[in-house]
Amino acid sequence: MNYYSNFKIRMAVHALKQGQIIAYPTEAVYGLGCDPLNESAAMHLLNIKQRPIHKGLILVASDFTQLQPFLKPTTSMLAQIMPSWPGPVTWVIPAQSWVPKYLKGEHDSLAVRVSAHPLVQQLCSIYGGAIVSTSANISNQAPARSSLAVRQNLNAQELFIIPGATPKYAQPTAIYNALDGSCLRVS
Repeated sequence: MNYYSNFKIRMAVHALKQGQIIAYPTEAVYGLGCDPLNESAAMHLLNIKQRPIHKGLILVASDFTQLQPFLKPTTSMLAQIMPSWPGPVTWVIPAQSWVPKYLKGEHDSLAVRVSAHPLVQQLCSIYGGAIVSTSANISNQAPARSSLAVRQNLNAQELFIIPGATPKYAQPTAIYNALDGSCLRVS
């Protein structure tokens, strides 16, 4: 396993706990992240990205237990989902009623992923929970694939950027609906 700078990861965790937005490499593109339960941080992230709140956000985690409090999947959903994780697959799963609108948007569900990217694994493990993960770009523009692209395309002064590689995937991760297994976005 490739371990990233523990110092950088700990700085990013500190930034998350302070309500800041971070940028970090994922399986396919650079992501923007924040504490999912910090409404101010999530709204700031949506503002940076110019993403409408009704679309919702994705949560990423190092293991399913970090996502469980947000979700109410059935046993059959879990049987379908668990073999794809960790990996570059996002699932839309029914959300608990308390999950904030800024996370789930206009839906009764939440998009979630257990990442296989070693940096994301470390980040969420040290943070101790799931974080928001949305592509690092202005909505409807190409996602950033490097820390340089994040700096060029977004207001990098507002972001804590973790340098690193976005491996082999050419597109953002695939998204599937846990209710019926349908593909909502192809990778």
